[in-house]
Amino acid sequence: MNQPRHVRLTSHPSAAAPKAPALDWGAASAAARGPVIVGSRPDVAKNAVGTYGGAYALFRALAVSAGTLQAGHRPDLTDTAPAAAIGPHPQWSEANRIVSLDPFGHVAGQAFADQIAAGADIRPTIAITKARLTLPEVISAIATGTLKPDGKVLLAAGDIAVTKVAVDPVWHLPGIAARLKIDERQLRRTLFEHTGGMYPELVTRPDLQVFLPPIAGHTLYIMGDPATLADPAVPLAARVHDECNGSDVFGSDICTCRPYLIHGIEACIEMAQAGGNGLIVYNRKEGRALGEVTKFLVYNARKRNPAGDTADAYFARTECVAGVQDARFQELMPDVLHWLGIRRIDRFVSMSNDKHDAIAGQGIQMGERVAIPEELVPDDARVEIDAKIAAGYFTVGTPLTLDGLRHTKGRKLDDA
Repeated sequence: MNQPRHVRLTSHPSAAAPKAPALDWGAASAAARGPVIVGSRPDVAKNAVGTYGGAYALFRALAVSAGTLQAGHRPDLTDTAPAAAIGPHPQWSEANRIVSLDPFGHVAGQAFADQIAAGADIRPTIAITKARLTLPEVISAIATGTLKPDGKVLLAAGDIAVTKVAVDPVWHLPGIAARLKIDERQLRRTLFEHTGGMYPELVTRPDLQVFLPPIAGHTLYIMGDPATLADPAVPLAARVHDECNGSDVFGSDICTCRPYLIHGIEACIEMAQAGGNGLIVYNRKEGRALGEVTKFLVYNARKRNPAGDTADAYFARTECVAGVQDARFQELMPDVLHWLGIRRIDRFVSMSNDKHDAIAGQGIQMGERVAIPEELVPDDARVEIDAKIAAGYFTVGTPLTLDGLRHTKGRKLDDA
């Protein structure tokens, strides 16, 4: 791989660099809004900071370094168009309604085909496909008669037919700052400093208002007809679930994440079978967006507590390690619901007050709230669920208090 020895910083663009199309964030059409273009070099046109591919951008850089990927490779987008139509919806052009994703990200290959053909590096940041999910709990529910296959949503073999959507983050920095009620200049500086100065344009190019951060985004699982998600007359069941790899994938019994996720999926199946829709929003925010390493450190601290793993110390142990109890910033989470055109959720399968209030605060009507059934709470997750209820989470029973948590303990593990 031949590279010039001299490195030009992207914060100092070449005077000869072509000018990228301007972005009019919040415009009602892709043509009026313009394409989001991220340039990795100062001699190419760009109107955004960051990189395509979210958290996988660094793996792409490794592949380039290893010589297994050509640095100038452009994706061939033939036959990659969305497998289902989403939008446009009125929310896409409502002021500051969507600030953390590109509402036209799924149609970038089609809406800007001419510019791509002319050489512009414009890539989709959202992909939509069709898929089937196979979950052992759902198969068991069929065997017990709790769920019944209908041949459309739930197939006889236990597969769930879904529309599956992957979303990479695209941040409109003025909108992000306004949503979080902070100063945009301070936001830019903090992002720059706390990523090791990875993107100097954050502080040197205030004209570039869009940032594609190297972080993970969301995956959506839609049961039913995506075209009717925006119709408030079509009932919708939804669960907004933040990633918990240890439980979601490997079935750890220290939390309620997988049981609650499966309960949400079953509620979505039932709603779709009844003529409505079901939606799972799966956010890549492991360990309350503090990461899995921090999460496991907190597990050790909880389990090694001389008093045992107690609910009254649940949040305090996270804060002692991480400095904060939660870094998920649910204020940004409703954007994906706005992208889908959703105006009402009839059954919200979540006990989180933060999630509920963030969605309601964005003008989406909220109907019934569904708590996790007691029989689905693992023994070692009792500490977690009681601590959350005491902190204000929704419950159908008598709310707990901190005083009432003193005797709520989990099993003290010998290998902790």
